[in-house]
Amino acid sequence: MTAFLALDLGTEGARAAVYSVTGSPMGAGDDAYPTRFPRPGWAEQDPDDWWRASVHAVRKALAQAGHPPIAGVAVATTASTVAVLDRHGRPLRPALLWMDCRAGEESALTARAGHPVLRYSGGSDAVEWLVPKAMWLARHEPETYRAAAHVTEAVDYMVWRLTGRWAGSRMNAVCKSNYDPRGAGFPHDLYESLGIGDLGGKLPDEIVPVGDPVGPLSAEAREELGVTGPAVVASGGIDAHLSLLAVGGAPPGRVSIVCGTSNAFVTEIDEPVFPPTVWGPYPDALHEGRWLVEGGQVSAGSVLAWAGERLIGRPRADLGGLIEAAAKLPPVDHGLIVLDYFMGNRTPLRDPRLRGAVLGLTLGSSPEQVYRAAVEGVAYGTRQVLDSFTEGGVPVDEVFLSGGIRHNELWLQTTADVLGRPVHLVAGDNLTLRACSVLASVASGRHASLVEAAAQYAPRVRTVEPVAAHARAYRDGYADYRAAGAATAEISHRLSERSGS
Repeated sequence: MTAFLALDLGTEGARAAVYSVTGSPMGAGDDAYPTRFPRPGWAEQDPDDWWRASVHAVRKALAQAGHPPIAGVAVATTASTVAVLDRHGRPLRPALLWMDCRAGEESALTARAGHPVLRYSGGSDAVEWLVPKAMWLARHEPETYRAAAHVTEAVDYMVWRLTGRWAGSRMNAVCKSNYDPRGAGFPHDLYESLGIGDLGGKLPDEIVPVGDPVGPLSAEAREELGVTGPAVVASGGIDAHLSLLAVGGAPPGRVSIVCGTSNAFVTEIDEPVFPPTVWGPYPDALHEGRWLVEGGQVSAGSVLAWAGERLIGRPRADLGGLIEAAAKLPPVDHGLIVLDYFMGNRTPLRDPRLRGAVLGLTLGSSPEQVYRAAVEGVAYGTRQVLDSFTEGGVPVDEVFLSGGIRHNELWLQTTADVLGRPVHLVAGDNLTLRACSVLASVASGRHASLVEAAAQYAPRVRTVEPVAAHARAYRDGYADYRAAGAATAEISHRLSERSGS
C-alpha cells in the first residue's frame, strides 16, 4: 500500500505525517528547533536545524505508519523565512525568520518605488518579505550578501535538500518576491531600483506551480529520511496559504484562518480587487486563473503565550487553569484593552512600528482579567482583518479556523463572539500537513488536479456559534480597540525607534 509524505516547517519545529491514498493519517512525527532573538524585532534560525528536525520527524512518522512505500512528497514552510547560502547550499548566516522586522526602512522604500508589479501587493512589500530582507542584507552585511549564491525561501531550500534542484515555488515567488506569472517573471528592474540588481541571480532560476512535480527524492535524501517508493517531490508553498486545499477547496467567500503564533488569512477570488489594506491579489499563486488574497496578524497565539507564561508567570502546563478561570469572567467589563501589535501590524494597517499595549490596568486587575483581555484583543485583531476584506470588496461568507486555537476554547469562542458569525473549526490533524498530502497526490499522478484532490481530502469540521448575549459588549470593546490603536500609534513609533526595532 503506497502513501504520501507531508512535511511542515513551522515557527517552532518540523512536523511530518504519512497519509494513505484515501487521505487518512497513518503516522506522525515532530521535532523542535530553536529561534534566536539577537535584538528586539529580530528573529533567526539555522537552516541546518530545519533539516535535522525534518529527518527526525519523518523517521518517526514512517516508523509509526509501518514504513509504507511513498508515492509523493510535499513540503510547506513559513514565509518569508529567508536563507542565505553559498553555492553548495551551506548557510552563510542564520536565516531571517518570517517574524523578523528589521527591514522596516527597506519596506518603506518599496512603497515609493512605483513599480506596476507592486499593484499585486497593495503598493509595497511588507517588512517580512524576501525583497526587503535582501535589501537589508545588501546594506548592512554587504560582504555576506555578495558572497551569497542563493537568497531563498525556506520551502525552496527544503525542496533543494529533497531533490538536489533549485526549483522555486510559484506561490512564494508571486507572494513574497514580486514575481509576475502573467508578465516578465522576476522584476529585475524593480530590484535594480532598490539597490539589489543582482538579486535575480540569487533566486531560483526555475519557478514551478504548486503541486507540479519537481523530481524524485534524491538518493542522499532517501537514505537520511528512510524513504522507499517513487517519492516524487511536489512544488510546495506557504503553510497558511496552502490551507485552502485542506478545507475542501476555495470557492469565493471561503476564508481560511490558520491560528497559531500568528494568524494568517487566505482566500481566493475570481476577479481582482486592489484595496491597500490586504496583500494581493496575487495572480495564479495557488490555482491557475484565480487571485489569492492574504491578510494577517503577526502576533496572535504568541500574545496569549506571552500573557500567560511571561507576564502572569504560569508554566505552560498550568495554562489550562488560567484559561478556565478567565472563561468564567463576563466579557469586556474588566475594563482592559490589549493591543495585539507586539511585533507590528501585518494588515490592514501595514505598520511594523506599532507595538502592543495593555490599557486600563489598576491595582485590582487580576491575572484572569488580563488574560481574558489578551484573548479579546487578539479576537479584535481578527475582526479588523476580516472587516478590511469586506470593505475592500473581498467576500467573506464562510470562516474556517485551524491551528493552535483548537486547544484554547476561550480563544475559539471569543473569536466567534467578536466576529458575530459562526466559525468552522477544522477537527483532527494538522491542516498544513493535510494540504501537503493534496500536493503529493497530484504530483504523484494519483489526482489530476488540486481541485479534485482537495475535494476528496476535505476534513471534518465543528461549527462554533456566537453567543448572542455577548454581541453588545464586544461591539463596544472592538470600538475601543480601534480607538486605542489609533491613539497610541504615534508613541508606538517613537518607542520602536528608541528600542532600535
